[in-house]
Amino acid sequence: MTLLIIAYLGGALTILSPCILPILPFVFARAGQPFVRSTLPMLAGMALTFACVATLAAIGGAWAIRANEYGRLAAIVLLGLFGLGLISPRIASALSRPAVDLGNNLLNAAGAHRASASVKSSFVLGIATGLLWAPCAGPILGLVLTGAALKGANLQTTFLLLAYGAGAATSLAVALFAGGRIFAGMKRSLGVSERIRQLAGAAVLAGVAAIALGLDTGLLARLSYASTGSFEQALLEKLHAKAPGPETEIASNGAMKIASEAAHPFHSDLPIEGPAPSLDGAVTWLNSEPLTSAELRGKVVLVDFWTYSCINCIRTIPYVRAWAEKYRDRGLVVIGVHAPEFAFEKNVDNVRKAIADFKIGYPVAIDNDYRIWRAFENNYWPAHYLIDAKGQVRYQHFGEGNYRQTEQAIQDLLHEAGSDMAQSGPVVPDAKGAEASPDLGHIRSGETYVGYKQATGFVSPEGLKADTPANYSIANPDLNQWGLAGTWTVGPEQASLDTAGGGISYRFSARDLHLVLGPSADGKPIRFQVTVDGKAPGSNHGSDTDAAGNGAVTETRLYQLVRQSGDVAARNFEIRFLDPGVQAYAFTFG
Repeated sequence: MTLLIIAYLGGALTILSPCILPILPFVFARAGQPFVRSTLPMLAGMALTFACVATLAAIGGAWAIRANEYGRLAAIVLLGLFGLGLISPRIASALSRPAVDLGNNLLNAAGAHRASASVKSSFVLGIATGLLWAPCAGPILGLVLTGAALKGANLQTTFLLLAYGAGAATSLAVALFAGGRIFAGMKRSLGVSERIRQLAGAAVLAGVAAIALGLDTGLLARLSYASTGSFEQALLEKLHAKAPGPETEIASNGAMKIASEAAHPFHSDLPIEGPAPSLDGAVTWLNSEPLTSAELRGKVVLVDFWTYSCINCIRTIPYVRAWAEKYRDRGLVVIGVHAPEFAFEKNVDNVRKAIADFKIGYPVAIDNDYRIWRAFENNYWPAHYLIDAKGQVRYQHFGEGNYRQTEQAIQDLLHEAGSDMAQSGPVVPDAKGAEASPDLGHIRSGETYVGYKQATGFVSPEGLKADTPANYSIANPDLNQWGLAGTWTVGPEQASLDTAGGGISYRFSARDLHLVLGPSADGKPIRFQVTVDGKAPGSNHGSDTDAAGNGAVTETRLYQLVRQSGDVAARNFEIRFLDPGVQAYAFTFG
């Protein structure tokens, strides 16, 4: 109701603005005509037409803002033109020319210059007048339209615009009754109101510049909250005054909290980074029916982009899984978006098996066509996006780590959404095998692809031969060099072993060595044996090998083959396959 009153008063004050001048001749032409049959239909037509045109503008602005980066640019241009129109009457006139011409055509068609007027012709005159007036906006109307564009045009927006139009119609009706004296006073006031209009235009242009520079989602978001939060809270208290009550102290996590503070909503200082993109486009969903933005409204949502053979994703999973369990009943929804890196990761059965192995119980969208990936403009595995209860992106993090900050952001957004949970320490998952955190202080080797499309460090003297069987050999590679032995066919993503007995050698320096491997098309297990510095790994074996270095490839996934148990040093790794058909994709380290 308060906003409706403000909109109504804003419309009433429009009569003091220069933008009212184009329609005054038509209004005062009604002087002496019957109010019910002439003036009232004209003013009603004017208000209704204005509300319709302004609503279309709001819908267009909302569409532009939701159209991602190009829509953002279009919205910046439109707001810039709006600001220039407020500063310069000449620019405003040029921008409004198409609507003015249309209004004049309707005006002539209605025979507006006839001495007598019917209800119908007066209403059509009002439509023409509304078209003349709609392109000319004052500061309050600009706020209404901008808010509608950002939040989406809805019934509330239409009511606000109708209230604005009704206020303008009311002030014009009063001026019509009062006659020439009011008109003369309006002219005297135009100089001051023109300065106010120009200042409003300058403020709009400053806002456009801030948006274009990205300050709206960073520095300004924090500054505005810090500088205006107390004022806004005081205003809300005056508008929604409550009877004073006794204050009660409640102990929570070692701190004392005033119970009456519950009346003051918590606002996180996380910046608003824009509306959350759509989750439409997954080829299927696992662990859940497809989820929509509408269903998730009111919940805090963590979107986790991952792929199941990525070691960085695997090491992040224990934290994501723990957050999903810890905050599920507090309003958090975790959604995994599985976007494949290799072709085998597009196989839904492979992903389903991986989800079971990782004990993932939260919903997973299979994004084989990268539609969700592109909607978020994502470029990383893993990537985490936090969406608040209003459907706005508030936090993002790429890669491993930053777990404490991410969990704090989750707690902040849950509190902002109304959760009364007590503050708690971060989760500490009991991660084992490949899920364990890396030994960052000793990693000197990086991800290495085996397929020729991205292969680096290959030193077999025969050189890589693409898409054709070839016999390779390898002696003693230097650090971060590798090679093949035996007959292999190297494709763009992987190398396939054509005959039994072939192997791969790599000199690495890291605590852990992993290799993404898969069986042949027939799915038969492929036995292998690992050596470290020419010997069985013993206590340095990985979770997918035993102390003697034996293991088997049973499915396409990441295998942990070495975990050094003592001092980390550069080692010669070699794996020999006792059966043909293995597919080797990439080395990773930890």
